[in-house]
This record gives sequence, structure tokens and C-alpha cells, in this order.
Amino acid sequence: MADRPANGTAQGSNKPALSLHVPEPKYRPGDEVDFSHIAITKPGAQPRPDEACEASETAPLTLDLIRVLGDDNQAHGPWDPKLDADTLRQMLHHFAMVRAFDARMYRGQRQGKTSFYMKCTGEEATSISAAMALASDDMVFPSYRQQGILIARGYPLVEMINQIYSNRGDKLKGRQLPIMYSSRENSFFSISGNLATQTPQAVGWAMASAIKGDTRIAATWVGEGSTAEGDFHSACTFAAVYNAPVIINVVNNQWAISSFSGFAGAERTTFAARALGYGIAGLRVDGNDPLAVYAAERWAANRARSNSGPTLIEHFTYRAEGHSTSDDPGAYRSAHEGEEWPLGDPVNRLKKHLIELGEWDEDRHAAMDIACAEEVKAATKEAEKNGILGHGLHHPFHTMFEDVFETLPWHLEEQAAQAIHEREVKWPEGKKP
Repeated sequence: MADRPANGTAQGSNKPALSLHVPEPKYRPGDEVDFSHIAITKPGAQPRPDEACEASETAPLTLDLIRVLGDDNQAHGPWDPKLDADTLRQMLHHFAMVRAFDARMYRGQRQGKTSFYMKCTGEEATSISAAMALASDDMVFPSYRQQGILIARGYPLVEMINQIYSNRGDKLKGRQLPIMYSSRENSFFSISGNLATQTPQAVGWAMASAIKGDTRIAATWVGEGSTAEGDFHSACTFAAVYNAPVIINVVNNQWAISSFSGFAGAERTTFAARALGYGIAGLRVDGNDPLAVYAAERWAANRARSNSGPTLIEHFTYRAEGHSTSDDPGAYRSAHEGEEWPLGDPVNRLKKHLIELGEWDEDRHAAMDIACAEEVKAATKEAEKNGILGHGLHHPFHTMFEDVFETLPWHLEEQAAQAIHEREVKWPEGKKP
């Protein structure tokens, strides 16, 4: 055994002292921003392997960046999904609707109508384009910034707003935080505030689908910071071992609520490269390129559906605004990052592509934005008839004890009666909040 100092330190020893590396972002508030260290690959230069290939064949694509749309606003290369103009316009409309929805719900939170909201500005393609590449009944296990999936699947805006307001129209009866939706009819699993729990749930659901000989696959979304959670790694292990028909979407938007992606391991390699250690297919895609996201998700869906195994996709994107309405990004990152982000804005890129094809123009785009804003405004007014935060229009008090047991056990009946009694004593009839 090597000799060590009696006090357990390196003092007095000729051995080099150890030092701990703590990741540090390149830019802080007030700093100039330079993204030249990010390798932006040429659109269309990335090979597209067969969907049933060995997982190892995708290794180069975990370090590259799959891109389709070029600076000329044209689609390039083998990953071009060759979508028709109607599909592209539908995708653009979903983008516009999400932006209009986010804008009004953000404003509603600032007006005190709800306690919390999270926008997905700049990340719309990672949910909408990906969702459009799946079958409508494929089961999705989202994180908390994938409202675009519900909108793409036609979920009523009024129901989304009811849930955000936790009012008497809320189908979840006020039991979930705002924006943590759930819809069995739309194959949209309940959002959880506990990070990464959706990843093993998605893999388990996919395994069950395979056991039953079903045709539906699963897809899940997780932020890059949440890949540091144990649940994520358990999910990857089970997906690899049982060849689960699942897609694990890692949305690398560069920042958690206050810590940058380096704390989740981004300084060492890409998040897509984590697929290599598990022996599953991996893709790294330009998350602000709607066509590239669609193509990568469709590739992974076809692979899962053909029993060729799971795929981990890293969507390389940028969180353009705060983590939530509870966050001030100006406290921890440069205000110029969003302006300098080299991959642009997904809405603008898709709009310019359609204009280049002769299938769109600025006037139609402006009219669409106005129409979406009006539709969201009308849905908001309808939902507000059911109440807003703190205005007493909510589900009956007793419902907080229901829907867990088929028959309510005696001890919960007692608790419910006690709670209702205390409420009536504190707020006599006519004075309840």
C-alpha cells in the first residue's frame, strides 16, 4: 500500500494534489456571446442508415447533427422527409397556435389567473414535428414543455385552459399543477413534476405493448438536465435489454432552470452518445429544423415498429425564454444568447421554407397569427366561465378524497367529513372563498 501522510492530505507529499472540476457556462449576464465553438454541420451531409440497421451503425450520427433545411431555405439530403405542402402548412399552423396559446397563458399568469405556466418558445419543433411523425394512437410520455403534442393531436384548447386554471371544468379536478395535462383519449400520459419518471414508464408501456403483440409504440420526452436522474438510465437499460419499441427524446435546450447542460455531462460528449453505452440506436438532430426533427422521429418510429429496437434522439435546441413563470433567466445567463443562437427559430425556418416553395407568403402568415390569437382568446373566455385561480369556482371539496379507491374506505370518509366540517366552521354558508 502506498505511503500516505498521517493527516490524510497531500501536504508534505510529493504526490500531485487532486482538484475537483466544476462545470462553468461560457457566458454569464453581461458577457458577449460567441457560439463559434458549436459545430454546425452542412444540411444534407449526414448519411441515413437503414431503419433496421445494427445500432452500432448509428454511432457517427450521435456526434454529428442531422440537418435538412439550409440557409437557402431548401431541403437537402437523404433525411429530407419530402412532406407535401399541406402537411407543412398544418405543421406551421400548429406552431402558430402554440405560440399564441403560450402568449395568452403567460399573460394570464401575470394577471393572477393561474399560479404557474411554462412556455416552449424556440422548442416547438421538438414536440409538434415529432408528434406528427408518430401515429395518432402511439402512446406519448411527455415532460412539461410538450403542449404542442396535445395541440397537434387536436385536444381542445378549452380543456387545456381549464386544467391550467384548476377550475370546475378541470377534468383532473385540480389535482395536478398547471400545465401537467393528461388525456387518455389522445394517448397522452399524465405529466409528472418529478423529473424523468416518464422514461421508465414509457419503456414499461412499450414492453407491455410488445408482450401483447400490439402495433402501438411509445415515445417519451425528457430535458437534458433530467438525463442525470437515475430513472433515465434505468429506462435505457430496460429498453436495451428487452428491445422495447420506444423512442427516448432528449430535448437539449442548453439550460435547466439555473444550471447549464454541462452539469448533466454535456462537456464530455453529446447526449445522443449515451445511446452507445447501452447498445441502442442514437441520433443527434438540429432541434430547430422542423424537417430534420420529423425525419429523425419517423426513422425511430419505423425502427421501433419493425421490432428493430429503441432509439435515443437528442434534439439540439435552445430555450429562448425563462424556464417557467417562476424563473428569471437574466440572473444566470447572458441576455444575448437567444439572439445569437446559430440554429435560428423553428417557426421562422419553416415559414421561409414554405415561401421558398411558393406555398406561403408573409400576408398569409400574419393572417394566420391573428386567427390563432383570436381562437385562443375565445377559448380562454369560454374556460374562464368555469373559474380562474382563487375565485371559488372549483370541484366540490369532497372530490379531493375520491377516485383512488372504488369504494371509499372508512378512514377517508372520516377525514373527508372532518375536513368539510372544519371548512364550514371557518367559512359559514355564503362566506366561502
